[in-house]
Amino acid sequence: MASEKEPERSGNEVPGNASPGPGTAPSSTALPSRMQQLFPILSPAEIDRVRRFGDVRRFSPGEILYQVGKPGPGMYVILSGRVAVVGRDGLGQAIPVAVMAQLIGATVEEMAEAVPGEVLAEIGQLSGKPSVVDAQAVGEVEAIVVPPEGLRTLLIVEAELGERILRALILRRVALIETGFGGPVLLGPSKSPEVTRLVAFLERNGSPFRVIDSDEDAEASSLLARFAPQPDELPIVVISDGTVLKNPTKQDLARALGLVATTLRSEPYDVAIVGAGPAGMATAVYGASEGLSILVLEAHTFGGQAGASARIENYLGFPTGISGQALMARAFTQAQKFGAEFSLSTEVKRLDCTSERSGPDPVLILDLADGRRVRARAVVVATGARYRRPEIPNLAQFEGRGVSYWASPVEARLCRDEEVALLGGGNSAGQAAVFLSSHARQVRMLVRGPSLSKTMSRYLIDRIAASSNIAVLCETEIVRLLGTADQGLQGLRWRNRRTGTEEEHAIGHFFLFTGADPAASWLAGCGVPLDDKGFIRTGPDVGSTGRVPSPLETGVEGIFAVGDVRSGSVKRVGTAIGEGAAVVAQLHIFLSRRDATAGSGRGTEAAESAAHSA
Repeated sequence: MASEKEPERSGNEVPGNASPGPGTAPSSTALPSRMQQLFPILSPAEIDRVRRFGDVRRFSPGEILYQVGKPGPGMYVILSGRVAVVGRDGLGQAIPVAVMAQLIGATVEEMAEAVPGEVLAEIGQLSGKPSVVDAQAVGEVEAIVVPPEGLRTLLIVEAELGERILRALILRRVALIETGFGGPVLLGPSKSPEVTRLVAFLERNGSPFRVIDSDEDAEASSLLARFAPQPDELPIVVISDGTVLKNPTKQDLARALGLVATTLRSEPYDVAIVGAGPAGMATAVYGASEGLSILVLEAHTFGGQAGASARIENYLGFPTGISGQALMARAFTQAQKFGAEFSLSTEVKRLDCTSERSGPDPVLILDLADGRRVRARAVVVATGARYRRPEIPNLAQFEGRGVSYWASPVEARLCRDEEVALLGGGNSAGQAAVFLSSHARQVRMLVRGPSLSKTMSRYLIDRIAASSNIAVLCETEIVRLLGTADQGLQGLRWRNRRTGTEEEHAIGHFFLFTGADPAASWLAGCGVPLDDKGFIRTGPDVGSTGRVPSPLETGVEGIFAVGDVRSGSVKRVGTAIGEGAAVVAQLHIFLSRRDATAGSGRGTEAAESAAHSA
């Protein structure tokens, strides 16, 4: 029973990130067989179907259609003429066309220019993100220009044609990620904590990038001389448009990449969703597809904890498993297709439930960490839970410098063929141990309890027992972390709780899976009822409020909670997605009642009909 064991992170899965980018992210070995999917040529009939979503424009020889680092006007469908396409990075280096051609099974000639009937766009055009390529007219060019909103409508209205176009856009992003071009360049020691945190951030957001190792790469010395950084200014990050950032925070990098929404509507959104994990993503997809204006605010990267999972094995419809990153990236693209707006690396500091609550259609106000405010008629809390930090001396000193709270491919690469230790005896710890065992030389599991049988699923216990390089040390606790601030973690000292015997080992990678606390502190002052562990109460669990809340509604009208942050929820990815979908019907009913009260004319009957169809 789930209640008898540590809640699973997101189903039967292995932590990590096996998929590099958004959407259907195939591996590079699959790309050569997908040349026609990458660069489809539309028939005259298909081109005619595209015309009503955009406008025909003519371009003079040499005129720029796309410029790296700058938002483009949308998608082009070439009617006549040819367009030269070149991807380049912030250092001015072009994507090696021969390498890209070999990767996808094309000829160099096919890669050099876009021809009549071809779609010229990339996945960023769905939401007006900066271009990752330069595109320039070769001679006179005539093309249909489809703006982002027209592209989203096309994908929905023209289902079959939209599927071909969307698949091409997704696969093009994957090809850029495989080559490492089309995004920022990181210059610094590849194994440094600062480079590692930025690499993990970029991988989780499906961004192409490449790293130039300042300790080993011959190109590095001239670049270091060019940027003249101080030691604490590494890594240098060069954005595609030439912007140079010195040891940026993840928030600084997100803003430079256009991941943080720069324009937010002044009028209230129908729904603001806080959190872009499985629950929040499901609400965004279902809500936006049914016409609600949706804004998703996420403090880190899309996908939540599930996005760091290398393989989810028991999610319905994927018998061979799917990586959490691939699943969540598909949802991210899907939500944008339906028009949901996203602002990543955007923290909500406080929810104001009082200042605009008068009148027939009151709104809620979300105060963002960057000083902006967002107004919404309803709020869905999908912030999940945050990893619990055990009381270990000097733990904070080594976070990001040998101590990690999840095991993704970024960490796996760092500890390849080395010895690692892992603290925890629940399913998350078991999944991490199995994943790391395929990379590390030795995995030591430190478990406070007498065995794994009461805290871990049987299938994981069997896998651990069958792994020759996983050692389980029960009744064991950490005494001390060894190392320095400059060199990071260098060793661990642990104690057997039964015998008192202590051991010291030279281990530089330590993973913590000791439970999680709800991420609900930003709701303080709103009157949202919590249980004794800080999780949000909903539905009949809220107690006496003078009204009957919907099953996923909190004790404050208009505020709903879904996923791991909700009291009584089952901590699995399938359940989170189910709750995220189910709350949309309850949102429709809530908003329709508000509309009826406000006399806005939306019509209760129509809204409730939409709610039942959800």
